Amino acid sequence: MKIQHLAPGLSVSEQILPKQLAELKAAGYRAVICNRPDGEGNDQPLFAEIERAAQAAGIDAHYLPAESGKVTDEQGIGFGQLLATLPKPVLAYCRTGMRSTTMWALSQAGQQPLPQIVDAARKAGFDMKGGVRRIANNGRTPLDVVEVAHAVVIIGGGAAGIATASSLLARDPGLDIAIIEPADVHYYQPGWTLVGCGVFDAAETARTMASTIPRGVHWIKAAVAAFEPDGNAVILDGCRVVRYQQLVVCPGLKLDWHAIEGLSETLGRNGVTSNYLYHLAPYTWELVQNLRGGRAIFTQPPMPIKCAGAPQKAMYLSADHWKRGGVLDQIQIEFCSAGAVLFGVAAYVPALMEYINAYSIDLNFGYTLTRVDGPSRTATFSRLNPDGSKDTVTREFAILHVVPPQVAPDFIRVSPLADAAGWVDVDPSTLRHKKWGNIHGLGDVTNTSNAKTAAAARKQAPVVAHNVLAAIGKAKGSALYDGYGSCPLTVERGKIVLAEFTYGGALAPSFPAWLVDGTRPSRLAWFLKERILPPLYWKGMLKGREWMAKPELADS
Repeated sequence: MKIQHLAPGLSVSEQILPKQLAELKAAGYRAVICNRPDGEGNDQPLFAEIERAAQAAGIDAHYLPAESGKVTDEQGIGFGQLLATLPKPVLAYCRTGMRSTTMWALSQAGQQPLPQIVDAARKAGFDMKGGVRRIANNGRTPLDVVEVAHAVVIIGGGAAGIATASSLLARDPGLDIAIIEPADVHYYQPGWTLVGCGVFDAAETARTMASTIPRGVHWIKAAVAAFEPDGNAVILDGCRVVRYQQLVVCPGLKLDWHAIEGLSETLGRNGVTSNYLYHLAPYTWELVQNLRGGRAIFTQPPMPIKCAGAPQKAMYLSADHWKRGGVLDQIQIEFCSAGAVLFGVAAYVPALMEYINAYSIDLNFGYTLTRVDGPSRTATFSRLNPDGSKDTVTREFAILHVVPPQVAPDFIRVSPLADAAGWVDVDPSTLRHKKWGNIHGLGDVTNTSNAKTAAAARKQAPVVAHNVLAAIGKAKGSALYDGYGSCPLTVERGKIVLAEFTYGGALAPSFPAWLVDGTRPSRLAWFLKERILPPLYWKGMLKGREWMAKPELADS
C-alpha cells in the first residue's frame, strides 16, 4: 500500500484491501473515500467489502466513484464537501490515486492558485498539468499539447496486449511500442478455476506487470479516458495525451457486479462466491471443502462472457470433490443458466451430459440471476418459460457461485470505436477496425463471435501483429483469424473435455483423435491444462513464441 500525502489532513493511495483497514486505523486514519467504481479489475475488492472492514476497524467509509479520466466538476465539489466534514486524517483511493488527486484538485480550483495545486500533486507523485489544461480550457482536453507519441500504442497489459507486443517485436525488434496499463499485477486468469478447487494456489497465477512487459516496450502506467481516432490520439486519466500511428485496443471487459441486486453487499460471505475474482477463488475452495449438505447453485449470465465454460468448470470440480468425500448425495446441485443449451457447440454436449447425470445436477435454462439476499441465503431469478412468458423464482442456497454479467469497459462503450452494443467494432477475420484502418482490436473487448478465452487471444495476437506491420509497410498481405477458441472443461479432477472450435462452432482439434479426443473426457487434456498450459502462457504466448499459432495469410 503506497500512501502519498497530498494536503493537510488528506492522503491518497492506490487500491486498498479490506485486510489493510486495521493497518490504516493503527496509522491514525479516521476516514476513507473510495473514488473507484466497482468492477474495474478482477483483483479489485468491491466497496462493500472495504466498508465492512472499515466499520469493524472504526473508520468512516464513503463511496464517491468516478470513471477513469472523467472526473466531473460536480464530483470535485462533492469531494470537497466530504473532505470538509469527515474526521481527519482522510485517505482517498482509486486504482492509482490519480482520480482522487484530480477530485481534490477540482475541489481546490478557485481556492488555491493553479501552480500551487500542480506542485502539491507533483510532490505526491501525480502529473496534473493535463488536468489544469482541462480546467483552463472549459472542461475539454486540448489535443495540440502531446506529452508522448509512439509508432504503436497498445491499450491493455493483459494476455492479448502483452502477446501482441511480443509478436510485434518478434517480427520487428526495433519497433517503437508503448503499452498503456494501470495495473501493477498480471494474472493468469485461466488458473482461477483450479484455485477454486484446490489444485493451484492463487499466488501461482500472479506476476508483476513489469516482469511481463517485453524488454524495449514502453510502459505507460495509466488508465485510458477517451479516444480521438480522427486525431490519432488517446487521452489518459489526468488528461494527458498520447499520439500513435497504429493503435491496438485490448483492455479486456468489465464484470458488472451491480447488475444483480444485493450481490455486491454479500459477495465473499454468506456462502456467495465467484472464481471470476482473484481474491474469492480461494473462498470458493473453502466453501466447497466445508459443505456437507444443502443446495449449491452455480449461475451463468447472458452471453457474452469470458470463458463461457468457467461456470460449469466450477460446478463439476465441486461436485467431484463432494463425490470423493462421500457427501454428494446430501447436496442438491443446480445449474441456473440464462442460455438455452448446456454448451454452444453441440459435439461436446453428450460428454458433459454424462457428468450432469452422474452428479445428479438439475439443469435450469432461461434462468437469469437478478437478486441475492445474503443473510437469508436466497437467490432470485428471472425465468424465461418455453411459451415466452417470464416469471421469478427464488431458491435457498448453502453455496452460490455467481458469474456476473459482463460488458465492455466504460471508456470503450462510450467511445467512437464501439458498435451499438458497446464492443470494439472490428472485422472478424483481420481484426482491423471497420472505420479506422490504423486501429485493431483483439481479446475480450471486440464484437467478434468467437469464445472469449486466452486461447483465442493466443491466436489473435499474431494476426494483429502481422496486420499492424502490413499497415505501416513492413509486411505483405493480410493475416486472418478463423475464430479459434478453446475451453478445457474440467469435468472431474484429472479429466477434461477439451473443446476447441472456430467461427460457427466448427471443431478445430489441435491434436489427432487417437491422442486427445476433445469430445471425450481425457486425462492427457487435464495434464495439458495443469502442467503444460501455464508455462506455455508465461514462457510462450507472452514471449512472442507462436507455437501452433502462426496466422494464415491472404493476398500474399
